[in-house]
Amino acid sequence: MEDPMKTKILDINGKEKGTLNLPKCFSVKIRKDIVAKVLEVKKTQQPYAPSPVGGKQHSASGKIKHRRHVWKTHYGQGISRIPRKAVSRRGDRFNWIGAEISSTRGGRRAHPPKILSMINTKKINKKELKMALMSAISATANGIEIVNRYATLKNKKVENVPFIVEAKLISLKTKDLISSLKKILGKDLFELALQKKSVRAGKGKLRGRKYKSTAGLLLVVGKDELLKTNSFDVVDAKSLGVTDLAKGGVGRLTIYTEEAIKELANKFTSSSKSQTKELGEKLK
Repeated sequence: MEDPMKTKILDINGKEKGTLNLPKCFSVKIRKDIVAKVLEVKKTQQPYAPSPVGGKQHSASGKIKHRRHVWKTHYGQGISRIPRKAVSRRGDRFNWIGAEISSTRGGRRAHPPKILSMINTKKINKKELKMALMSAISATANGIEIVNRYATLKNKKVENVPFIVEAKLISLKTKDLISSLKKILGKDLFELALQKKSVRAGKGKLRGRKYKSTAGLLLVVGKDELLKTNSFDVVDAKSLGVTDLAKGGVGRLTIYTEEAIKELANKFTSSSKSQTKELGEKLK
């Protein structure tokens, strides 16, 4: 049996308070291919398309006949066979206006966006989902992966990961919380911790996505711990997912509370026990 991986517990001043045995999920092999597969499955896109009846709300009755001796014919008028609506007429002579097709005024679009192409129908196996989550958690405890994710940390070394702090951090007010994070993370990592918002450089400014922001720090808390802040992301250990930890690449800067570590240990232990039990029942 392998010895459990140990790490420091830090207080709000960034000093060592004690040690803690980490769950197995912090030392598993990092499978980036499985993580990428899960992220592809989790992708979402807001479906958009023109109205199904756009460009068809008119009185034109399909393509006009192009042969002789029939009512409403194009024959002999030197005009193309497209759907037309009659603005006025005199006997069997019509004042036509083209309608519906893309080359006419007020017509439909030629090749509009299609909603079906924007709905993600990909699926993932439960075991692969679990493996991806464990890999993403393991990457937060790997200094090399953290350095590889952030360009500003190039040629620098990240130590004492994963960052695990005492529960007192949650009760701090915003000003004290930011000050405490600076002591825990250090100067280089603190620059990455707070979310930064900036105006987009391109035409996206005109298309409803004027601002873009950095991911910032992820704080993982226990189920009874509550913290509201706009400075970084906070997520409950129970609902922690691959998209929280690895969107944009594995190795996101993450801090865990003591309670969150206990919940993660229970989460993966209980799931493995239930799988063993199911397997045993099948073999009976």
